[in-house]
Amino acid sequence: MAANGVPSTGKGQIVSFGEMLIDFVPTVSGVSLAEAPGFLKAPGGAPANVAIAVARLGGKAAFVGKLGDDEFGHMLAGILKENGVSADGINFDKGARTALAFVTLRADGEREFMFYRNPSADMLLEPEELNLELIKSAKVFHYGSISLIVEPCRSAHIKAMEVAKEAGALLSYDPNLRLPLWPSPKEAREQILSIWDKAEVIKVSDVELEFLTGSDKIDDESALSLWHPNLKLLLVTLGEHGCRYYTKDFHGSVEAFHVNTVDTTGAGDAFIGALLSKIVDDQSIIEDEARLRAVLKFANACGAITTTKKGAIPALPTETEVLSLVNKGV
Repeated sequence: MAANGVPSTGKGQIVSFGEMLIDFVPTVSGVSLAEAPGFLKAPGGAPANVAIAVARLGGKAAFVGKLGDDEFGHMLAGILKENGVSADGINFDKGARTALAFVTLRADGEREFMFYRNPSADMLLEPEELNLELIKSAKVFHYGSISLIVEPCRSAHIKAMEVAKEAGALLSYDPNLRLPLWPSPKEAREQILSIWDKAEVIKVSDVELEFLTGSDKIDDESALSLWHPNLKLLLVTLGEHGCRYYTKDFHGSVEAFHVNTVDTTGAGDAFIGALLSKIVDDQSIIEDEARLRAVLKFANACGAITTTKKGAIPALPTETEVLSLVNKGV
C-alpha cells in the first residue's frame, strides 16, 4: 500500500486499443482556429493517452492500433516506446496518413475539435492485422468508440474485444464522444451503445451521460439507466466537481482537486489510466468502497494535474506527483 491507503500500481498488462494521432493545440487560449497565431504539436488519442498514463504511473501498458507509415506515425510509435509502452501491437499503413486533430482551447480551457481523417491510418486496421498474443496477455483491455465509426476498424475492435474477454481480461470502456467524427448523433449513440453490455468498467463524462441518456440531468437515476448486468463499475466524471461511482452494492461521489486549469485535454484519460493501474492486479478493490474511494481520489488528482499543462501526454503525471497532491489534501 502506498500513502493515504492508495494501493500500489499493478504490474499486470493493460492493453489499450484504438487511435493515436497528433493534436495541434493553439499557442494562445480563447481564440478560434482561424485566429490562432500558431500551434503546439501534441501527441494524443485517448487510448494512447491511457496507455502512457498507466506507464507514467509505473504500470505495464501496451497499445494496439494503426499509424501512417509517415514521419508522424513513426514519431508517435517512438513516443510510446520512450514512455515505456509496448508498441508491439502497432501496424503501419503505407497508403494512409496518421490522423491529425486541431484543437481549439476556449478561454475556460475546454476544447473544440477539427479532424483530418479521410481516411486516416487508424480507420484501416483490419482484424487479420491484430497482434492476438499481445491482446491475450491483457489483464485489462481498454478501448473507446472512435474505432467503431467505420470498417474495417470496427470489425478489428470487436474481434480484439472478444479475444481479450476469452483470455480473461477485464473490459474497460470510455466512449470518448467526438461528435464531429460521426455521420450523425443518432449513429453515434447507437454504435456507442452497441457494445455497452460487454464492458465491466465504464467511464463517461457528464456531457456523455447527457448525450447517451437524452436527459439533461446529471443524477443517480440518469446514471443508473446506463447500468447493465455485466457491469462492475460505472464512473461519471464531472470535471471540477470530481466524479461519481456506481457498483452493484453502493454508490457515491469523490471531490475534485482544485488546480489552475490550462487545458483539459487528456484529463479523463489520466483519470481512467490511474484507476486501471490500481485495480489491474486486484479487482476486489471495486467491491470495497473505502479502497475504491482512495483509488478514485488518486485518479481525480491524476486528472487534475493533467489539466495544468497544454496537451495530454506531456501533462500526464508520475505517481510521486499525484501522491504529492493527494497528501496536500487540496
